[in-house]
Amino acid sequence: MLLGGGICMNERLQSLLHRYGEVQKLIEDPALVKDQNKYRETMKEYSYLSTVAETASGQKSLAEQIEGARVMVQDEKDPEMKELAREELKALEIRFKDSEDRLKVLLIPRDPLDEKNIIMEIRAGTGGDEAALFASDLYRMYSRFAETRGWKFEIMNTNETELGGFKEIIFSISGSNVYENLRYESGVHRVQRVPSTEASGRIHTSAVTVAVLPEADETEIEIRTEDLRIDVMRAGGPGGQCVNTTDSAVRITHLPTGITVHCQDEKSQIKNKAKAMRILRARIYEMEAARAASERAEARKNQVGSGDRSERIRTYNFPQNRMTDHRINLTLYKLDLIMQGDAVELFDTLKLSKGEL
Repeated sequence: MLLGGGICMNERLQSLLHRYGEVQKLIEDPALVKDQNKYRETMKEYSYLSTVAETASGQKSLAEQIEGARVMVQDEKDPEMKELAREELKALEIRFKDSEDRLKVLLIPRDPLDEKNIIMEIRAGTGGDEAALFASDLYRMYSRFAETRGWKFEIMNTNETELGGFKEIIFSISGSNVYENLRYESGVHRVQRVPSTEASGRIHTSAVTVAVLPEADETEIEIRTEDLRIDVMRAGGPGGQCVNTTDSAVRITHLPTGITVHCQDEKSQIKNKAKAMRILRARIYEMEAARAASERAEARKNQVGSGDRSERIRTYNFPQNRMTDHRINLTLYKLDLIMQGDAVELFDTLKLSKGEL
């Protein structure tokens, strides 16, 4: 199998195992802890390489067990023992395939951004209330997937509708390799289903836009105070009602880029400002990363599209329980499970196909 850039899977594995040996020696050096930044980076690399080495070792052990089971199936004279050997062989082959798929994902050449935490923005596009409701469904899908991975989840800002949907919701996800797993969620998500308000049973098509922004550290993006315009105001809720009666909502405008961020979910103006700055920093970081990397050449505005139904990366068809990712021609008939956060197969397939996206 060839990975990105034409790298052979076996060559990539041998290279990583060699590096694993080198890193093992590095972490045994007492001088490493004196440089905390280098120590953290080395330990991150060691954690990744350890997983590769353990997975490769487990796969080798399974291959040996499979060979032994095949010999037993071929040579065993006792019919009952032969049948037991066949069942064991089948189970081992399933485990080997799972291990092989896991190793393929681990061997994908890593992007420096892969380990980043993210800020995700979901906005209702074409479809009115139904689009807003689906934005809420997508939010729950990502939050449930995050829970299965042990990731931390924090809502940054919301704009709710009276029916319980979201015109917009912004949240952060932090944990191990968050950006690596969710980076390809950016784009337009199209939903086809019968809205709960539709008496005739007619299927409606709506669209939601998603943006995935790698979260930048304060040291990575310098934002000058004089480049900011900060406005405070009273927070508002759905239908014009007030969320609270203090001037706690914050809107920050970055004058050089024109990027504007609004946060109102917290009752504290200070907390809203802190969240707004995190979102602003992530948007600026994404903008600069897009200019720097050829595969991320499009600006953030183009990344999410206009919200029109025709610009879609994925379709969620509820009547058929079908999800189709149009970029890699992947169709899965388990939409109910995916919406509950069971999306590992989807995200792993996207990672394996990332060189074609």
